[in-house]
Amino acid sequence: MPKVKTSRAAAKRFKKTGTGKLKRMKAYKSHILTKKSAKRKRNLRKATVTDVTNVKNMKKILPYL
Repeated sequence: MPKVKTSRAAAKRFKKTGTGKLKRMKAYKSHILTKKSAKRKRNLRKATVTDVTNVKNMKKILPYL
């Protein structure tokens, strides 16, 4: 049986936590920051856990993570 290829784009964006969940950074923090409030930008800095509805697909493209 051949090895399954990891999606390199996803591998760079997701990390596994100690409990096996997938950690990711939030979107909308790269440009057009002037109209966003300081509170909103501050909250976008924090990492978050990937939603359970997406985990099945993520495990498929990240088989060895």
